[in-house]
Amino acid sequence: MPEVSVDRYAVIGHPVEHSKSPLIHAAFAQQTGQQIEYGKILAPLDGFAATVASLREQGYAGANVTVPFKFEAYALATELTERARVAGAVNTLSFKGSDILGDNTDGVGLVRDIEHNLAVPLAGKRVLLLGAGGAAEGVLGPLLATMPSRLCIANRSVSKAESMVARAKPVDVLLEACSFEALAGQVFDVVINATSSGLSNERLPLTAGLFADGALAYDMVYGRETPFMQYAREEGVRQIADGLGMLVEQAAEAFYLWRQVRPQTAPVMTMMRAL
Repeated sequence: MPEVSVDRYAVIGHPVEHSKSPLIHAAFAQQTGQQIEYGKILAPLDGFAATVASLREQGYAGANVTVPFKFEAYALATELTERARVAGAVNTLSFKGSDILGDNTDGVGLVRDIEHNLAVPLAGKRVLLLGAGGAAEGVLGPLLATMPSRLCIANRSVSKAESMVARAKPVDVLLEACSFEALAGQVFDVVINATSSGLSNERLPLTAGLFADGALAYDMVYGRETPFMQYAREEGVRQIADGLGMLVEQAAEAFYLWRQVRPQTAPVMTMMRAL
């Protein structure tokens, strides 16, 4: 029998041992009949570029990039998609000859999870994005593209949120920046926690009354009950979601970019929830 060609991919991070990406991509490959291998690569904090060069020399076809290397991946790419350019960060690399194509699938993954899996259309909604770091940067463009009526970025350092607003591509959306304290008295239909507070079990200084009736509370951290999710429950929110759906959806988008086949995400999310 002829030998089957197997393309190799990996997720690069520091740390990376916790990553669920190999499980997700293995499930996608089995589901779609694609022949791939997908592993984890722990890159030294000062060795991201060298790690990518080594993977290319070994014939890898692409890689996902996780913290803290998304900005370095952006700088390393020789070609950028529009959404990567808007985000200013890259989480998906494709190696094409001497070129490195950089993309960012985080935002589309978040939007797809909210609108399709959770059945919450964002058009015309009042959206609050908590945080102004890399996670927030990566999703701002796709969130604005859904045309909410208003999108407010709240952050401890208001200047960082204001910088995001200033850099955003102009759209017909009321886009604002404020401190957490300035949220008092404001009401939102969708509140998205893009801070890392869930990883440190830190409670954000959020006031009562942020959530409109029927609001969605969404934390990008997955696999745990975060203080933000607990706060939303205390506020009477009925629809509360963690970031597992976003994780699977952004991986599906990366898989599609690499393989030109779009996997079904629902069975993979069910599998991941059962682990």
